[in-house]
Amino acid sequence: MREDPVMTRTRIGIYPGTFDPIHLGHLDVIRRATTLVDRLIIGVAINAGKDPLFTLEERTRMVEADINALMAANALNGARIEVRPFQSLLMHFAHENGADMVIRGLRAVSDFEYEFQMAANNKRIYPRIETVFLMASETSQFISSRFVKEIHHLGGDVSSLVSRAVLAMLDGKRGRARADAT
Repeated sequence: MREDPVMTRTRIGIYPGTFDPIHLGHLDVIRRATTLVDRLIIGVAINAGKDPLFTLEERTRMVEADINALMAANALNGARIEVRPFQSLLMHFAHENGADMVIRGLRAVSDFEYEFQMAANNKRIYPRIETVFLMASETSQFISSRFVKEIHHLGGDVSSLVSRAVLAMLDGKRGRARADAT
């Protein structure tokens, strides 16, 4: 008896982002994405245009720490997770990793136009790879890395927006910035 190749094929998804820093909204999308794929590759992107606070290595470590916490809590629906930095075109990264889909989170209608244009261009580059949009849950649709950094920099409490590990790294950056200023 032959196995159905569709039933045995591994579904691979890419969830790309700058993750500067990773926050609970990202983790919500990651948890939900694991219901769609067997293997999820979290692509930590170099994006010089965003002028990241954290280095690529620091951002990769933050993502790995948060993923390890999700794995310890058995919150990843049995999906295998990998965290990989990348600096190439997203669709080249997705193709090189055998991805079936790119997963993108949408917080608000304002995100949609940009993401829709990107998805159309990505489809032109690799028609086989689908873009899947996951709407942010109502508890995380207001969170962005930019707001986390700004609130924290100005002394606000972001402990409900990021993990303890990320908060410690933010505190470390703020402490170093204060020491450098004196």
